[in-house]
Amino acid sequence: MSRIGKLPVTIPAKVKVSVKDGAVLVEGPKGKVQQAFDSVVKIEVNDGKVVVTPQDETRFAHAMHGTARSIINGMVVGVVDGYTKELEIQGVGFKAAVVGKVVDLALGYSHPIKYDIPEGIKVTVTDQTKVKIEGCNKQLVGKVATEIRAFYPPEPYKGKGVRIVGERVRRKEGKTVA
Repeated sequence: MSRIGKLPVTIPAKVKVSVKDGAVLVEGPKGKVQQAFDSVVKIEVNDGKVVVTPQDETRFAHAMHGTARSIINGMVVGVVDGYTKELEIQGVGFKAAVVGKVVDLALGYSHPIKYDIPEGIKVTVTDQTKVKIEGCNKQLVGKVATEIRAFYPPEPYKGKGVRIVGERVRRKEGKTVA
């Protein structure tokens, strides 16, 4: 049995959790998040706590036991505190701007890149090179960050590109004349 899965998820006072047909809906001050889970786990809300138990003794049920509990805990944390990812853009002439619900990126290509911001995500740009992505859904915040990074990943020779703050890019030495 999962050591993580055994722990109940405590529900803060300002958060509302409901379970219906294997789907969990968590509502709080930062927004609401919904996630459906497989029927091999049973999810119950009792006395301000969410308890996850496996339905049978299969390997998959035990694997989903801890996973479901961890995802539900992340949902509760997301609606209370929220999640953020920060990106930095490095390179001459590389910049970003938010125009309405679109991130406009100039990354050295012949055309600007327009990225539509999904519902529930807030993107702010400071100094034209620092992008902050905020939201209550951990998976969606990470997805948006990696999709923006994928337009121009940091290259190893000059270090130009879009990187997640704290990401270490291994630099390479250029060609030398013998």
